[in-house]
Amino acid sequence: MSTANTPQLDRLIAGYRRFRESGWTPRRERWEQLREGQSPEVLVIACSDSRVDPAQIFDVDPGEIFVVRNVAAMVPPFETTPGHHGVSAALEFAIQVLKVKEVVVMGHGMCGGCKAALTQSLHGAKHGQGGFVADWIAMLDEAREPVVAQYGIEGRTAERAMEQAGVRVSLANLRSFPWVADKEASGELTLRGAFFAISDGVLHVLDEETDIFTPVA
Repeated sequence: MSTANTPQLDRLIAGYRRFRESGWTPRRERWEQLREGQSPEVLVIACSDSRVDPAQIFDVDPGEIFVVRNVAAMVPPFETTPGHHGVSAALEFAIQVLKVKEVVVMGHGMCGGCKAALTQSLHGAKHGQGGFVADWIAMLDEAREPVVAQYGIEGRTAERAMEQAGVRVSLANLRSFPWVADKEASGELTLRGAFFAISDGVLHVLDEETDIFTPVA
């Protein structure tokens, strides 16, 4: 196998060099502190989509937020069956060990996972051909029904409704974890829903009392 750099790796290395000049060296004190450990107060659950990096959107310093990213920013329901529960493990670590004070579930516009959940375009796909994604976004099947009934399965209105429904599903699933529900009830933990619109760069925050996503001024 060739050991020559690819153009993609070259871009990453160039970015690393910029980071060393502008991100590492001027903030050396901060990195020295982080060497001793981390103490983020916020956990952000976001999509793996390359366009929605939480650290960039919220303009935070290293160590400020603990981030979990996956297809469609999903939180699975609490379950203890044998398996590889990556999201649940990250939640447990952030909430029980790091003791974050806030969890933000951030969906986004133009989400491919939510669109696939809406159209069911991957339904029945084999693993390696979309099957893993289909299994994962099946968590949205129940939430899909009222969206389709009201908006159909095509167009940005239906897609945005599905994207925001996904945030609500993840919040509900978060509350199925006993220790999440307990900490929220005691006031130790706050859960919030958010939505980032790629088309205009506007962040919306969910008011759970009105069930409306409102743009941040």
